[in-house]
Amino acid sequence: MQAIYAYVLHLLAGLALLAVFVGVYTRITPFREFALIRQGNLAAALSLSGAMIGFCFTLSSSIQHNDTFLMFLVWSVGAMLVQALAYAGLARALPDMDAAIESNNIGMGGLMGAISVTVGLINAACLS
Repeated sequence: MQAIYAYVLHLLAGLALLAVFVGVYTRITPFREFALIRQGNLAAALSLSGAMIGFCFTLSSSIQHNDTFLMFLVWSVGAMLVQALAYAGLARALPDMDAAIESNNIGMGGLMGAISVTVGLINAACLS
């Protein structure tokens, strides 16, 4: 029964943390991802999806490699910070990136998404 409890706890916490991450991430970017995605902006969808996947790689690794729920939560917050820093660094390196996303530059959205996934993979590997 304890295994089922741990499964449900981690599943629900992981989904809640993903929702928090999406909420925070969409607040730190200067554009409105969901409004752009509703309009069919593929660049915004690629960028946000990459950030979500990158975050979830670290979430997954944290669940697999931490013995306590508290450490899972700590590393999850760390993953949020790493993804936010990746966005900030990319925005600084490519000053026109935000305008490119808003104008549906698919190449830029793909690059942002790929960098977020890459950072998430590296971050997740650091937990193993």
